[in-house]
Amino acid sequence: MGSPAGRLEIVEEGGALVAVHFGAPPDGSPGHERGGSSVLAEAHHQLSEYFAGRRRVFDLPLRPAGTEFQRRVWEVLATVPWGTTTTYGAIAARLGLPPGAARAVGAANGANPIAIVLPCHRVIGSDGTLTGYAGGLERKALLLRLEGVATAADQDALF
Repeated sequence: MGSPAGRLEIVEEGGALVAVHFGAPPDGSPGHERGGSSVLAEAHHQLSEYFAGRRRVFDLPLRPAGTEFQRRVWEVLATVPWGTTTTYGAIAARLGLPPGAARAVGAANGANPIAIVLPCHRVIGSDGTLTGYAGGLERKALLLRLEGVATAADQDALF
């Protein structure tokens, strides 16, 4: 699927979305975007609406593969509202983890297999800077701008 953020590879298995990757999937396979899957069709539709500014919440069956800890982090990601940001430390605190767990949350965030739908782009550093994003920081900034969030780079450009 083409998008303002580049090509998206959408992967469905067993009636649930398991991955949204930028470009080709990490294993180099051609992906599972073809066929008559209603989940793929709905994911394509909802992502198109998101990029057109008409969708703020995704309503898709998800089955991301990961450790129990990663899945707990991704569950919190799913609750971060459109047009807002949070920090790795705030997610750690929400999970009842000590302050030093922000790095572990960052690692789980980086392993998120369902980009955009599980909005890991909404997680920023405690100082407000954009940090790590599997799709690259330019894409992270693009997604945040699409949601009306000014990044530190945007602020710097004003002065």
